Amino acid sequence: MPSLFDPITIGAIQAPNRIFMAPLTRMRASDDHVPTALMGDYYSQRASAGLIIAEAIGISRIGLGWPRTPGIWTAEQTEAWKPVTAAVHAAGGRIMAQLWHMGRLARPDTIGSDSISSSPVRAPYAVPDKNPYGTPRAATLDDIKRTLDEYASAARNAIAAGFDGVQVHSANGYLIDQFLRNGVNARDDDYGGSPENRIRLMREVMERVVAEVGGDRAAIRLSPNGESQGTDDSDPESVFLPAARALDKLGLAFLELRELTPNGTYGATNVPKLSPKIRQVFSGPLVLNQDYTAESAQADLDSGLADAISWGRKYIGNPDLVERFRTGAPLNEDNPKTWYIRGPEGYTDYPKLAVTAAA
Repeated sequence: MPSLFDPITIGAIQAPNRIFMAPLTRMRASDDHVPTALMGDYYSQRASAGLIIAEAIGISRIGLGWPRTPGIWTAEQTEAWKPVTAAVHAAGGRIMAQLWHMGRLARPDTIGSDSISSSPVRAPYAVPDKNPYGTPRAATLDDIKRTLDEYASAARNAIAAGFDGVQVHSANGYLIDQFLRNGVNARDDDYGGSPENRIRLMREVMERVVAEVGGDRAAIRLSPNGESQGTDDSDPESVFLPAARALDKLGLAFLELRELTPNGTYGATNVPKLSPKIRQVFSGPLVLNQDYTAESAQADLDSGLADAISWGRKYIGNPDLVERFRTGAPLNEDNPKTWYIRGPEGYTDYPKLAVTAAA
């Protein structure tokens, strides 16, 4: 069986190892959601990853509800991504854009309007009396058509900006997840009710993206087990296995699953993982994520469950994570207080391993 350090072909991308960088929101874009030069430094430092999946990138104004997060719906944003991707490529890396629509989690005070979702169900917040999420309006068929166009345009812009491919963010309680799971989706039209209807938006988005960039440069992320930001399903297997079957028909570069565990450090659940069953119906490369060590990651490669593993938070403090895993070197601890601040602190100032000169 392959090791974490063996190469893998994922669609059109030749990855030199199976240690991928998962998407991480870091809020270092401008107030107008334009990528900055500092982001090029950050990603190029991490170019030894088999593949970098860049932070979630907004496909539209209504879909991007966090401050200082990057977008890719304007010409200015698209142009500003070019030096970032060029820096990664110059350092020998590969980078995908993750396309993001937040749905009901787009804050009205950020987007300047009501958000949209599958149904008018307000998302919960850790401090209920300070909940910044408004009650979304149920997306109309015109809203859905416009959203499909926005995904297609964003995918086209991503390739123009130099990304090696795109991943659609369909996990973590964001818009597509709000359609997939019946804890939020209460629609009675062709986008609600049965699992077949609830996966319709996901399928149509991926069909549009594949038409723009090709299946070999398209991927998707799902979070099939357990609640995420107030989004959950009463029977995950009934919707996510049909979803995986539908995705399998599109010839995608890979499918990534963020799967919670009972003792997870950033979200936890007792809902069983679906990756073993999804593995049976999705024939393309499967990338798994959440709370992996190098040892548990290798075990899932050895068993054939996964083809690659993605890490998020470990890449915050360890730009050279691949080499640290290879040598067994200790990992830097990251500082959560600097995850979302401005500037290089806690972003581009984590040390790499010292290079020892050959004798």
